[in-house]
Amino acid sequence: MAAITLAALNATDVPGFVAALDGIFEHSPWVAEAAAAHRPYPTLAALHEGLMAAVEARPPGERIAFIAAHPDLAGKAARAGSIAAESVFEQAGLGLDRLSDAEFTRFEALNDAYRARFGFPFVICVRRQTRDAVLDAFKTRLANSPDEEVAAALAEIGFITRLRLVERVEGPGAPPTTGRLSTHVLDTHKGGPAAGVKVELYEVGASGRARLAVRMTNADGRTGAPLLADAPLRIGTYELVFHLGPYFAARDLPLPERPFLDEVPVRFSIAEPEGHYHVPLVATPWSYSTYRGS
Repeated sequence: MAAITLAALNATDVPGFVAALDGIFEHSPWVAEAAAAHRPYPTLAALHEGLMAAVEARPPGERIAFIAAHPDLAGKAARAGSIAAESVFEQAGLGLDRLSDAEFTRFEALNDAYRARFGFPFVICVRRQTRDAVLDAFKTRLANSPDEEVAAALAEIGFITRLRLVERVEGPGAPPTTGRLSTHVLDTHKGGPAAGVKVELYEVGASGRARLAVRMTNADGRTGAPLLADAPLRIGTYELVFHLGPYFAARDLPLPERPFLDEVPVRFSIAEPEGHYHVPLVATPWSYSTYRGS
């Protein structure tokens, strides 16, 4: 659907307001209809807060019915592509439309266990998760009380709809929806930035390692662009591999034929999808350290 400006959204009639926000809240046009009464909204963040307030204002039974309107994660309907277009796109981004039969069976069992306990589908913002993190969340949230899980599901719907909204509506004051992962390499042997270091980024999970990016450091010891940006960082485990061996060899230092440090892996976790993670490496030919910077 074409984007609309916040100013135009504030000025349109109620049917136009509801139509412009169609699909942001899964099969629930009443959310936009209720929020329309509280216009004008000065910012996108205020608009999203108004939409979520319309959900929170409903009685408990209606909030549960609202959650129940969402599809199962990697369920039969999702596999058949017979869910809302926004959900198809989001689940496909995590590869949930391309599961093996064994993986599909695992998700189906978790969905069934969750529905049996709570009576509504498991909802999570998959654009903020790795596949391992989704599976971990299933296990963790199955231990919640019903009230805790209603709150958790509504919080995840908040994340889902926030992302959908900022892609649909243009205007000031957008809520945070993107994160950033960056790095730099400092050569303390020479006392300056390390240029020409190859850096690889991997996502690390139960099914193995998937390479996400390859960069070379520039004259400032940094990569020309962030390793990850312009989207939420997915919750999960990652690994940066710094190729120090070729870098120090190119400096023509008196080093042994087999260098003490060659490829240096740094494994870390991301827990804040909208945060900035800066993971630098401070190195010599014989030592290195790292930290979470800013």
